[in-house]
Amino acid sequence: MSALGRVVRAGVGRKRVQTAVMVLTTLLSVAASVLALGLLVASQAPFDRAFARQHGAHLTAEFKGATAAQAAATATADGVTDTAGPYPVTTLRLAPTDMAGPGFAPPPLTVAGRASVRGDVDRVELTSGRWAKGNGEIVLESGTPFADRGTGWSVKSDGTELKVVGIATSVGASAGAWVTPAQLAALDDTPSYQMLYRLDHASSRADLKAARAAVTAAAPQGTVGGTQSYLDVKQAAEEATGAFIPFVTAFALLGLALSVLVISIVVSGAVSAAKRRIGILKSLGFTPPQVCRAYVAQALIPSAVGAVLGVALANVLAVPVMAEVAQAYKTGVMLIPVWVNVVVPLGALALVALTALGPALRAARLRTASVLGVGRAAESARGRSVRRLLGSLPLPRPVTLGLAGPFARPVRSVTMAGAVAFGTLAVVFAVGLSTTLFAIQRDGEPDEGGGQALVRTVRMMTGPPPGASDGPPPEPQGPADPAKVAAAIDAAGGTESYYRRGETEVRVAGLKDPVPVVAYGGDVSGAKHTMTEGRWFEADGEAVAASRFLLSTGAEIGDTVTLSDRDRSVRLRIVGEVFDLSEDGMAVRTTEASLSALKPEYEMTEFTVGLTDGTDVGAYTKKLDKVLEPLGAEAAVSETGKSSVLAAMQALIAILTLMLVTVACLGVLNTVVLDTRDRVRDLGVFKALGMTPRQTVTQVLTQVGVIGVLAGAIGVPLGVALHHYVMPAMGDAAGTRIPPSHIDAYGAGQLTLLALAGVAIAVTGALLPAGWAARTDTGNALRAE
Repeated sequence: MSALGRVVRAGVGRKRVQTAVMVLTTLLSVAASVLALGLLVASQAPFDRAFARQHGAHLTAEFKGATAAQAAATATADGVTDTAGPYPVTTLRLAPTDMAGPGFAPPPLTVAGRASVRGDVDRVELTSGRWAKGNGEIVLESGTPFADRGTGWSVKSDGTELKVVGIATSVGASAGAWVTPAQLAALDDTPSYQMLYRLDHASSRADLKAARAAVTAAAPQGTVGGTQSYLDVKQAAEEATGAFIPFVTAFALLGLALSVLVISIVVSGAVSAAKRRIGILKSLGFTPPQVCRAYVAQALIPSAVGAVLGVALANVLAVPVMAEVAQAYKTGVMLIPVWVNVVVPLGALALVALTALGPALRAARLRTASVLGVGRAAESARGRSVRRLLGSLPLPRPVTLGLAGPFARPVRSVTMAGAVAFGTLAVVFAVGLSTTLFAIQRDGEPDEGGGQALVRTVRMMTGPPPGASDGPPPEPQGPADPAKVAAAIDAAGGTESYYRRGETEVRVAGLKDPVPVVAYGGDVSGAKHTMTEGRWFEADGEAVAASRFLLSTGAEIGDTVTLSDRDRSVRLRIVGEVFDLSEDGMAVRTTEASLSALKPEYEMTEFTVGLTDGTDVGAYTKKLDKVLEPLGAEAAVSETGKSSVLAAMQALIAILTLMLVTVACLGVLNTVVLDTRDRVRDLGVFKALGMTPRQTVTQVLTQVGVIGVLAGAIGVPLGVALHHYVMPAMGDAAGTRIPPSHIDAYGAGQLTLLALAGVAIAVTGALLPAGWAARTDTGNALRAE
């Protein structure tokens, strides 16, 4: 082995603690960067990437009254480059067997008969379970109702029971469920047929319109029952998940910046601490280039180990995280791209090399005598004036020594403060995001959680409860009479107020599609919801609407909109913009009497009940449910709505914040290790003069605590500013306005506690080296050079 190789090996093994810190720092920095960049890439055009991977259909057409051969013949239509099908399809209402029965009407689903996931177009991806292999089995699309139950349960339609054996995704939303072709024939002996097309030109709606015309011309007249463009599916998918991009981008940039900073701190500190050793090497005849190569290699070897382990850790963490993101994006399986796994570690190693090269080159260019003259006494002389000044304060000596510590090495203290400030910023940002997202989840569904109890006029469970004795289930009943349900609620002890709610769809002047209208009856004062602007309706003829409805119609608060149904219409004045994420943000909410002129065909299907103070909700709903059961209604405890998108966001926030804080703590740990090693002789003197281990720990923690306080003072306002910038952007991306009360998520007391996050990060990072300093032998410390 060459002399240079022996120097490299000796340098790597000589300072095991510092080498371990470098490995761990690179590991977590690379892991955080890989995960952050992978999420950032996943957030950029997720639909387009999934569409390309699954070879999605540009156009989907359904043929009614045509044979399979006639549908297949349209593959030769102008502009068509590839097809799949014909698949037999039918429309079914699939209800879980534990909910099937009169009065419960699940939404209609398109069910296709398909032998496998493979195909030239629309390669369906299984997310769990397997594909249907025979009769009695069904695969659900991941976005359909009840698909979140997973596999192993059963659905029922018109007396036919099917076991759910798989959950899959179709990026083009070609079907809501799949069965075998033989099973489809048993469900519908006169099915329609579905064809999926890839087109040579499909970049605009004009291209798709031309392709639709060509397919229609190639089919028997009147057999094309309907078509679907992938651009419509793409628009809906991007509106649902656009809120992800701003906050993922913010976290990704934070992670990358913090990783760069901490790696720079660790590597430059390690090389700078070796100036005296560099002087010794020069005195032995090593040239400046050889010295630089040696110290760059000493930094690269542990960093390379950490980088490889970091990539592995990131990909392990990415499995559950990407699963959450894929579920939210509805894009099927998502993995960190291979190029991210290659570019990030190579970039980290390049950063290590450049960071190590700078201080090593500067030290190698100094005269040998100058480098050898860099000793502990020269280093400790810095900050003595500040130490003497603080020593006059009526504080314990270890505290004043700790307060003066940052001034001994101001550059090192500033870099440590930068790492802590980034960590504090991440914590403040994460707390604000979590608080706002919790409020959004709580208030985003006006029909959920308005009272303590919820009464439905249809019983959702028709079989015996779990654990009940065997025997025939009770006969299911139809919807209960709302008047009888209201009388039962009135008679129940503990009822303070209640309001009833029903929904229908009407036409709104200027809009192509009908919009949902939610009508309220009873004590509507209890139905008040979170307002973005304006107020809740208080009289007949008034209404509130969500952001997207107002944007689509061009209406503003104070304007009047016209609702019509058949030949009847009513005019309602918009008095407020309600925060509403349900019904795609298109619902209008008003009183029951306001719609009386339309003579709408709906029933009040739900009652929201407010209880008197001290009423036990569980006991109330249990007792009321027994009264309602003979009527066919049921009572339950109100629960706020759940959102897969918000759940995925919360999971990402927790994981990314933990990683960023850990990286920041490693930056502190490394800096304190270097500082303690540099001042080990001073430490020995203090111990010889009677400083106890506890006082040593106090000195070290006071030093980093001062830096933590200053870093917290910087990180808190930056985190608040980032939160206030990102949240409105998330709302805009989702097509809604977030209420100002939800954006102002920080209270004065909370900000005070968050300011201490800097101290907590700094102290956590310094605990290990502080303990090492406390255990250092006095004699060894005094002999240290």
